Amino acid sequence: MSQDFETQTSHLPPSSAAIQAPRRVAGTLAAASLAVMVAQIANALPGALNGVFQQTFNTVGSQLTWITAAFMIPVVVFELTFGVLGDKYGHKKLVMGGSALVVLGSLVCTFSPSVQAMWVGSALNGLGAGAIFPASLALVASVARNIQERVRGIAIWAGFLSAGSAVSPLLGGVFAGMGWWRGAYAIVAVVSLVAIVLTLTRAQEASAPEGRRLDLWGQITFALGLILVLFGLVQGPEDGWTSTHVISALVAGAVLLAIFVAIELRVEHPLLELRLFRNRQFTVSSIVAVVGMFAFLGACFSTSMWLGPVQHQNALFLGLLFLLLQGPAFVLIPVLSRVQARVSARWLMTGGFLVMGVGALIASTFDVGNRDVTLFILPTLLIGIGFAFTLSPMTAIAVNCVPRHLTGMASATTNLLRDLGFALGPVLVGAIALSTAGNQLIPALQASNLTPDQLGPALGIAEAGGPIALNSIPEGAPGGAAHEFALQALGSGFTMAFLVCAIAAFSAALLSLIGLHGVRDIQPEDEIPVAETVG
Repeated sequence: MSQDFETQTSHLPPSSAAIQAPRRVAGTLAAASLAVMVAQIANALPGALNGVFQQTFNTVGSQLTWITAAFMIPVVVFELTFGVLGDKYGHKKLVMGGSALVVLGSLVCTFSPSVQAMWVGSALNGLGAGAIFPASLALVASVARNIQERVRGIAIWAGFLSAGSAVSPLLGGVFAGMGWWRGAYAIVAVVSLVAIVLTLTRAQEASAPEGRRLDLWGQITFALGLILVLFGLVQGPEDGWTSTHVISALVAGAVLLAIFVAIELRVEHPLLELRLFRNRQFTVSSIVAVVGMFAFLGACFSTSMWLGPVQHQNALFLGLLFLLLQGPAFVLIPVLSRVQARVSARWLMTGGFLVMGVGALIASTFDVGNRDVTLFILPTLLIGIGFAFTLSPMTAIAVNCVPRHLTGMASATTNLLRDLGFALGPVLVGAIALSTAGNQLIPALQASNLTPDQLGPALGIAEAGGPIALNSIPEGAPGGAAHEFALQALGSGFTMAFLVCAIAAFSAALLSLIGLHGVRDIQPEDEIPVAETVG
């Protein structure tokens, strides 16, 4: 989830209560920041625990992908609708409701008896986070008296979101090292309860119901279409791309998304304002958001899978590495705020994606047989630094290149597309890596020198559960003699995944450099974003 998210309520004026009650302002900021931090902790936890999940539930590759995807899909699908609901009924209520869902989802994960229960818990967490992300920032924006205070409030909010990203893998690694990974989810449930109480007692309500209406048919077609497409992409590598249900899901999803576009072009109050894409700079920045954030989360997911289910490294090591992926966005907040005032958003994004691409490219050169975790220090640090330098400029460009009355919708749309990139990261990377590994594994086994007694069980496990399942078989167990073949196949698959992430990051850098020429950055003295009229 992005750290500089802006919502449809970015146009809200400061309330008189906010001006007259500094304590209420501080309480609102504290409640919003804690809620978004906890939501992000729930989001990032699987990153450090995929290896533990695989060992606990004996999962295949797609089942691990669904734990991560189940969180992001509700965020992407419902965040625009949550923005409307918050405006109509109150963002404070939405933060409390979202936090309650995170409590419930985290408890489901804490006591989950199967990987399917983990999907349910992750989906509940994602639904709650989808409400918290826009509503919490709307509360921050509503208590700001001027643009300087709004920028400062957003920076604090983003800092806590970054802290959630950084703390989460470490939290998961510590509890996994203690032998009880479920304790990490229990902590999330407890802190979410604290967020509910803090929001109830300290936060100030904010809403803007005028002119806000639900786009029910747009929401339905968008949700079903996106879910079906993602289902096809996740299941394709293991069930076969020519499987009837995979093809049906992809085709039906594409048709529903086309219907969604047709609805949005005709409805009076669209879920997604397609007129925004008449603006070249907005269109380019939106493409960059999807491609660039796919590169980032794809690289994160590849790192998690490489060191977890593939190499079975200690979860605490992975948690420490994820501090390098997520930590720079938090540590560099003071630096970034100064740099953004002096350097064009276009150049920050170009440089950030270049650094991210170099990190992913370095990771693509590693040998899966080398278990030295320190090899990942440099690439993960580069990816994390690149990520830190690309997030805030995206929203600045989206808000600044459209007229004032569309800034709320522009920032929300950009956030939606950015989160779509996040959702596509593990889905597409998993599909690429597992398809590559699967295509390599079976021929390698058939051409091997394994005895019939060794080859038979190995082929059975590989065909039923894929490379991940075979890779988890102990050396002395039936099929265990083929472990090295599965390891090498997975290494080839995730090497390809890192390479794809690098290409995506470099493409985002090139698009930023060429397509965003002429963007005017928001200056500290500006009261509101100013830009040419769309279309």
